[in-house]
Amino acid sequence: MDLTTTYLGLPLKSPLIVGAAAPLTEDLDNLKRIEDAGAAAVVLHSLFEEQIRGERLELHHHSQFGTDSFAESLTYFPEPEIFHVGTQEYLNHIRQAKEQTDLPIIASINGSSLGGWIDYARQIQEAGADALELNIYAVPTDVATPAATIEAGYLEVVRAVRSHVTIPLAVKLSPYFTSLGHVATELVAAGANGLVLFNRFYQPDINIEDLSVQPLVLLSTPQDLRLPMRWIAILYGRVTADLIATSGVHKATDVLRLLMAGAQATQLVSVLLRHGIGHLATIEADLIQWLEDHEYESVKQLQGSMSQLHCPNPSEFERAQYMKAVQTYKPAWSKLTATAP
Repeated sequence: MDLTTTYLGLPLKSPLIVGAAAPLTEDLDNLKRIEDAGAAAVVLHSLFEEQIRGERLELHHHSQFGTDSFAESLTYFPEPEIFHVGTQEYLNHIRQAKEQTDLPIIASINGSSLGGWIDYARQIQEAGADALELNIYAVPTDVATPAATIEAGYLEVVRAVRSHVTIPLAVKLSPYFTSLGHVATELVAAGANGLVLFNRFYQPDINIEDLSVQPLVLLSTPQDLRLPMRWIAILYGRVTADLIATSGVHKATDVLRLLMAGAQATQLVSVLLRHGIGHLATIEADLIQWLEDHEYESVKQLQGSMSQLHCPNPSEFERAQYMKAVQTYKPAWSKLTATAP
């Protein structure tokens, strides 16, 4: 069975990519396990600019602490392994991953300044990453900021990074745009080679007992698949960038739906956090079995076959189907009422 595909110009042995998650990708031994389990590529956890600046400030503070005291104050200098500079650790991780595995390595950065985006992108390219995912994770909270300003910020980042690096670029998008299709086409024009749909933003919770805001990480569920699947189906054939889905990919049938919608590949994270890295091999085996049972010879045969451009009823992805879906839904209690004496 031919599972090969391409993403960001990279030839992949299958559409199964391990997505960015520190518990999966920050350890070199895990990357080897990911390769052994059959992954086609891996997206490293994001390098956050704020974290790097915080570490540098911490290092500066401790290196200066006590310098006006006795000569023995040199012993106050922190141990290097405690106050490492995050950038170098991340770059070394890329180099080691390239040296010790054959996986295509896609790095990921989240900058907070234009200079930061450019600087870290350059260093990541020099470290040997095969591609770069721009994780533009920003939640606008200023009610005075118009949507056009936010969209312009995304485009500025992509143009700036594109002008300083030559490796392929993917943009990890938020679904919260007024005109997502327009933003997607503008990002591609600005230099994006791929679009990752979608970023799942952190949503805090409120503890009503101690009146605190608490961090809460929720892994995806198969129901989360619907949003990226719909937009991949709509964008397929309308943008020249590769489309890849993340969020809600848990089974081989999820991978198949996304490929049919028009995805080049899929990113798996939550399912591996739940069941372990080795579960990737199970998903691949199930994918092959389905393709054989339905007499496909390759994944390329089904890619885009159920996109809005090619599906039997293109309106299924649009507004009119909302009314149809609502009218056909029957709540469980209505069945009980109908059978009651």
